[in-house]
Amino acid sequence: MILRAAKVSLVVGVAIFYTFVVFNNLTDYDSNYQFIRHVLMMDSTFPGNRGMWRAMNGPTWHIVFYWTIIVWESVTTVLCWWGGLRLARCLKGDVNSFRKAKNAAIIGLSLSLLMWLVAFLSAGGEWFLMWQSKTWNGQEAAFRMFTVVGIVLLLLVQSEAEERA
Repeated sequence: MILRAAKVSLVVGVAIFYTFVVFNNLTDYDSNYQFIRHVLMMDSTFPGNRGMWRAMNGPTWHIVFYWTIIVWESVTTVLCWWGGLRLARCLKGDVNSFRKAKNAAIIGLSLSLLMWLVAFLSAGGEWFLMWQSKTWNGQEAAFRMFTVVGIVLLLLVQSEAEERA
């Protein structure tokens, strides 16, 4: 029961985090938009680097990328809340119901991991050379979130003692 409660609490914790992220992206739109804009324009990467042909300077691209991230985060938020609530309802239930209740949370946590890995670490960090920027480098935060969410996912998918019996 304690392991189940830990799983529920951590999934809800991730849902709370994403709720704040989406809220901040919508209520302080410009701050976070500027981050995306500068990463895509590559305007703070090393001078004269040979990857500048990758830069996307059109505001339409900046808006598309930013809204894609906001929608991605919103879907992740909904799935983590849904998964957390489903898990909470099955907290004292049988093994099979609790196992089935994990699905929404697993999908939400996996979407989160994909966002940090694909959008921030791969596209932002490597394709747009975010690692070269001292000002607009979100790799440390992305890695931190990838790690936190990854640990939650690993704990969630662990079978419990009664599941192994």
